[in-house]
Amino acid sequence: MFDPATLALFMAAALALNLTPGPDMLFCFANGVARGPRAGLAAALGIGGGAAVHTVAAALGLAGLFAASPTAFEILRWGGAAYLLWLAVKALRSAGAGLGAAGPLLPRPAGRIFLDGMVTNVLNPKVALFFIAFLPQFVDPSHSAALQILVLGTLLNLSGTAVNALVGMSSGGVGRVLSRRPVVARLLNGFTGIVFLGLAARLVLADGRPK
Repeated sequence: MFDPATLALFMAAALALNLTPGPDMLFCFANGVARGPRAGLAAALGIGGGAAVHTVAAALGLAGLFAASPTAFEILRWGGAAYLLWLAVKALRSAGAGLGAAGPLLPRPAGRIFLDGMVTNVLNPKVALFFIAFLPQFVDPSHSAALQILVLGTLLNLSGTAVNALVGMSSGGVGRVLSRRPVVARLLNGFTGIVFLGLAARLVLADGRPK
């Protein structure tokens, strides 16, 4: 289905893209620092789950809706920003609550962190636009485009999940050590809240609407 040279070029480009710091990596980093390695891993897997949804949407042609409809794009964009803002408020409120220092603060089940990552990724229409702009460049028109997009999207997602998991888990180790001090632990929660605020602002203010 794929020419070896084309597939090698795709994987090189995918790895370069996934190693470039961006909102997903920052989301995993912030969760890992605030809640520990397990939280960083859960965040990465959640982001991967969201990317899987975008892959399927791109293969089915649904992602094209956001390129064709500015209204759909705006609804999803503002929904994602609102969700990130809600996470930011929760983190900042915990930072100011003076919680104890027994382990990482902001306790949150791994399943909820996974859901946070998945929702923030799914509600980012720019990810959908990226998938429909990037993946077709490596599709062979003589074979099933939908199947190729599914395969390429999965490979891109696996690479990105591996990178984000490494970032989230390594930052979690640092955060676990630092969080043993009450003042530092509260600062970490404040940092997490600021990161989420920044991600929400980026989603709202950046010019990424379909032309």
